[in-house]
Amino acid sequence: KVIVTQIYHESVNFNYCLAPMVGLSHVALRSVIQDYLPAGATTWWPTEMLNSRRLPGQIIGETEQTLKSDRDTVLVPQILGNEEKYIATSVKMLEEYGVKGIDINMGCPVAKALKHNYGVSLMGDPKYAAEVVAMTVRNTKLPVSVKIRAGEHKDQDLFFRFVEGLAEAGASLICLHPRTQSQKRRGSADWNQIKVLKQHLDIPIIGNGDVQVWEDAFRMQEETSCDGVMIGRALAARPWMLWQIGERLGLKPPPGKEGIKAPETLEEEAYEYGRALEEFIKSSFFYFSSKEALKRIYFYVRVTSVWLNFGHSLTRRLVILKTEEELVFGVRSFFENDSLCFSRYTNLRY
Repeated sequence: KVIVTQIYHESVNFNYCLAPMVGLSHVALRSVIQDYLPAGATTWWPTEMLNSRRLPGQIIGETEQTLKSDRDTVLVPQILGNEEKYIATSVKMLEEYGVKGIDINMGCPVAKALKHNYGVSLMGDPKYAAEVVAMTVRNTKLPVSVKIRAGEHKDQDLFFRFVEGLAEAGASLICLHPRTQSQKRRGSADWNQIKVLKQHLDIPIIGNGDVQVWEDAFRMQEETSCDGVMIGRALAARPWMLWQIGERLGLKPPPGKEGIKAPETLEEEAYEYGRALEEFIKSSFFYFSSKEALKRIYFYVRVTSVWLNFGHSLTRRLVILKTEEELVFGVRSFFENDSLCFSRYTNLRY
């Protein structure tokens, strides 16, 4: 059933969204995924991770990471930071840009973030993590959310104190990716932690991790009672997942897709991947310079073609091409042959 939820002070009627991901959650990919959003559906959209130390020296809306389109109506940028002077300036700039919320990254496990006490390293200091939320809340009128990972030491009491501190500091929503820092994307996400967190806190809880097909999204909601589902690389690879979910909810098909059904078979999904990739290429060249477009296209193909049989062949074919026309032709010629889009890629979980 369709549930209308107040998220980021907005009435959201489609509680499935794209995860913030470096190199992926930019305007070109959002535009492709929005083509598959059911008619009348509203959800929130992330940016790539934005460094609060760098934002004050940039012009928001002109950098590749902060570009937006008219369809990014509920845009919620994710920031990385731990010092108030930078956070205060950054959130005020973002507020003036028209975003609808601020998301704090406390889940990034990469070495660069850990070195500067950003991202998941904040989970090792509950008091300071709460202060990062508090300093963000007191510098903006916008709702503030936090994306976190599972606790490293499986100490539930410590984890509860950590999340309680975030909520008491003013976090209006928490998204949990229930893998530890050391797991990164390996192993299975422990959805039971999402369930326990939802039972423990009164604010909305968003689940993330191991959602690769539409059935997973519904199963996560049923098993955890989470308020929404955030999907990472699998949604980047199969943006039509939103269309599939919408069909099961009885929603109208995406504009332009009236009278047709969402792809279902492995062959249909592979064909749709090709169509979506072609649109991603065009969208990338529309929004970015040729150099930036190519960087994003090559990265997108490397991380999403793993769901295709012979996806490595597609990657090898495209990464030597340099123009929009060459890339579109390369995609079309590749998918003239029969392809399959696997339901799950078990070596990469996100």
